[in-house]
Amino acid sequence: MPFKRRTLSQIAEMICGNSGETECYFRYRSSSFLTEFFQDCETDFRHDGSTRSAWVADKLQTILAEPWPAANTPPESFLLVIKMLMDKGDATNEDQERRCALATLNAALVREGFEAFYAADGQCYLRHVATNQIAQSSPNPHRPFSAAELEKRGMLSTYLDGASEDELIQEILLPLFRQLGFHRVSIAGHKDKALEYGKDIWMRYTLPTQHVLYFGLQVKKGKLDAAGQSKATNANIAEILNQALMMLGHEIFDPEIGRRVLVDHAFIVSGGEITKAARNWLGNMLDASQRRQIIFMDRDDILNLFVVTNLPLPAGALPEQIFPEDTDDLPF
Repeated sequence: MPFKRRTLSQIAEMICGNSGETECYFRYRSSSFLTEFFQDCETDFRHDGSTRSAWVADKLQTILAEPWPAANTPPESFLLVIKMLMDKGDATNEDQERRCALATLNAALVREGFEAFYAADGQCYLRHVATNQIAQSSPNPHRPFSAAELEKRGMLSTYLDGASEDELIQEILLPLFRQLGFHRVSIAGHKDKALEYGKDIWMRYTLPTQHVLYFGLQVKKGKLDAAGQSKATNANIAEILNQALMMLGHEIFDPEIGRRVLVDHAFIVSGGEITKAARNWLGNMLDASQRRQIIFMDRDDILNLFVVTNLPLPAGALPEQIFPEDTDDLPF
């Protein structure tokens, strides 16, 4: 899904830092700095001495000709180009918020249905306007975390300690799966248990081939173990077995296509730990085809994915602001 040549030419002028008739809000880059820019974007392009803006536009076209990870997600190299272009440290003729530079970039991107924005981490990302989906490569939940990310992870873990099952679903899982690209993320009557049939949530995921997979989620707040008897905050994996079988065997109605479909995969989600014994026991109780349909997701998975997808913390996880009770003691 290449961009229009006009759009690429405008972005190329921004990368070069050409002023034109108006004030420029982008850093000027000569030949050697253009080569350095694209090396930082993990490409091997080297400026050949030709007209800078035309050369950059050609390279952007080459990048966008690469396979797109998803219909609304440009190649990783292009996302890096936008991130490098909008580095707050390169602010020119304005403050580090770079509002003018952002407005200039978005005036070009809107033609292609995208919008650039700064996230809480200070980095610039692209959002697909029609679907409101953030364009990013698949998040890696196993990468090393920064100090700020570890702090965010700790606050979320503390929040999960006191969160109810409904809060886990509403405040954590729904925004998380929507951010990961799932569609029709719907709660299956969890509060009143009406028409739940073993699943708390159902959703679907569209493959790049436009085929659709359906998923059901069974959510438990506490630890899942294989003990003989459930404890106060733990759930026995035997309680999950019947729910998993119901989830896999019961059809759901998708109103967008007007027919009933079976769940392709079942997520067993726990706000605590899912012990190895519990995983093995459930696997042994299911036949080979059913085992392949089960996906486990415990607290570590939730925390890591929530952090790397850059989702905002729920209101209950944010530190409370402390205000003086007696304002008469204030010096003003």
